Amino acid sequence: MTTYKEIFGKYVRNFSSDPSSDIEGQIWYNSTSGTFKSQVSIGAAWAAGGNLGTARQAMAGAGTQTAGLGFGGYTTANSNATEEYDGSAWTAGGNIGTARNFLGGAGTQTAGLGFGGYSTANTNATEEYDGSTWTAGGNLATARRSPGSAGTQTAGLAAGGVTTVKVSTTEEYDGSAWTAGGSLATARSDLAGCGIQTLALAFGGFSTANTNATEEYDGSAWTAGGNLNTARRFLGGAGTQTEALGFGGFSTVNSNATEEYNGASWTNGTNMTTARTYIAGCGTQTAGLAFGGKITAVTAATEEYTDPTLAVQTITTS
Repeated sequence: MTTYKEIFGKYVRNFSSDPSSDIEGQIWYNSTSGTFKSQVSIGAAWAAGGNLGTARQAMAGAGTQTAGLGFGGYTTANSNATEEYDGSAWTAGGNIGTARNFLGGAGTQTAGLGFGGYSTANTNATEEYDGSTWTAGGNLATARRSPGSAGTQTAGLAAGGVTTVKVSTTEEYDGSAWTAGGSLATARSDLAGCGIQTLALAFGGFSTANTNATEEYDGSAWTAGGNLNTARRFLGGAGTQTEALGFGGFSTVNSNATEEYNGASWTNGTNMTTARTYIAGCGTQTAGLAFGGKITAVTAATEEYTDPTLAVQTITTS
């Protein structure tokens, strides 16, 4: 019979208690319990975070899982509320100047960017956040709602959205003014975006139907990437062009699907606890943040996505 030593070139070590280890796949014998054990990955997962102070949908997000920013959106009317997340709880920040929903968001908690959206009509208004106060920035050339968003306060990106029709228009922000960028191949609204201005990702949304299309931006032109597994709109996005996270949204019903992108293809991750649409998000692929949206009613729920972790598992013959 082939032994573990012959296969892997090392013996199974004997311990009276489980050792501290961060090596996935390590195997040992626990002489106290009389069992073989191993370190295994338990996978990434969503867990509940602190609720927003104001339940709302169609808001924008920016920042990280431990320093998040949520602003605008809709409750029973358009909202100008801004909230800041510290990794466990949301607290009120300075109100955005123009109450609106379906706006774009980018940047960080202390250097945020909000643009476009719908107030009493589609707006081209841009605002910059310094951690306490919003001030007016340069207007978008094209007033629109539901764009894909990426970048920073001084290098922002708005892609697609709705004017009176779905558009493919892309604009780039330099901290004071918007200029035209390369157009999306697929005109669409209600899409998610992530990354930076010169390495951005746009995915999902609605053209003539829900789409699974993904496009990658290099600072001047969009090219096709790997399709999402679940075509949907009003989904959340986080991460970078090569390590992206897409979650929630609406397919034929509210979705809890989570997908991870590696720069070429999407793979299914662990589902969100609560299926919802009109969701906001921020963070990274291994530390994502999802908040707000609509389940059957507007919600304040927040969920945090965490990197795979290791756990000790007893090896059995079954």
